Amino acid sequence: MLSARGLFTEILENDDSFSLFCSIAASGESQGGWENSRIAALVPASQRGMAPKIARHGADEDKHGRIFLALLHKRELETVPVPPDTDYTMLLERAGIGLTHARLRQDEALSEQDIVTYLAHSRVTEQRASEQMRLLLKHFGDHPELGRAVRAISHDEDNHLAYCHEELLRLARSGHARSIHRILRDCAHAEIRVYRDVSISVMNHMADILGWSHAKIGTLRSGIHAVYAYERAVSWRRMTSLTWPADNLNALGATPPSEPVTAKTSH
Repeated sequence: MLSARGLFTEILENDDSFSLFCSIAASGESQGGWENSRIAALVPASQRGMAPKIARHGADEDKHGRIFLALLHKRELETVPVPPDTDYTMLLERAGIGLTHARLRQDEALSEQDIVTYLAHSRVTEQRASEQMRLLLKHFGDHPELGRAVRAISHDEDNHLAYCHEELLRLARSGHARSIHRILRDCAHAEIRVYRDVSISVMNHMADILGWSHAKIGTLRSGIHAVYAYERAVSWRRMTSLTWPADNLNALGATPPSEPVTAKTSH
C-alpha cells in the first residue's frame, strides 16, 4: 500500500529525486520572498502599518529557500533546473491569481484593492503550505536530516496563515468583505486546479527518476484526481473561511495586534 511517508522516503533516499524536490521547493520559496518584499515596498499609504509584516513574511520565505539549499549542500548536491510544469507560483499567476510579477516590478504604489488581492491569494496558498508542512512534520519531524528544517518551516507557515486571517478580517470590517469573499472563492478554485496539475507533473518527473512502474504511477494519478474531485466539490471551503486566530495573534510580530474579532465567517 502506498503511503505519503513511503513515497517521500523514496524521494529522500535518492540523490537525483532529492535534488529535484529541494530545487522546486527552494525556487518557490525564493519567488515568494521576492514577491512579498516588493509588496512591502509598494504598500499604499492607507495600509503602511502592514509593511513590516509583509516584509517579515518575505524574509521568512527567503529563509525557507536557504534552508532547502542547505539541505542540498549538506549532501554535497547542487540545484537542478525547475521544470516549468512544476512551477506552482508562476502557474498560479498565469491562471490570473494574485498580483503579477510585471505589476510588482513597477515602482508605482499598490492600491488598497491590490492588498486585498494579495492577502486573499496568500490566505489560500498558505493554507496549502501549512497543510503540506504539517504532513511532513507528522512523518519527519524527528528525522535526523530533515527534522529541524521541517519544524522551523511548519511553524512559519502556520504563522503566515494566522496573519492572513487576521488582516483579512480587519479589511473585511473596513468595507472589503464582498471583495474578499469573491477573491477567496476564485483563488481557491484556481489553486486546487493548479495544485492538481503540479502534483501530476512532479509525480511524472519523480517516476522517471525513480523508475516507478506504470501500475504505481496509475495509482498515484488516480489518488491525485480523487483529491482534486473532493476539493472541488467540498473541501475548497476550508481555504475561504476566515477565523480570528485567538491563539496566534499578531503572528508576524511587526505591529500591535488588531482589536479582537470573535465571529467566524465562512464563504
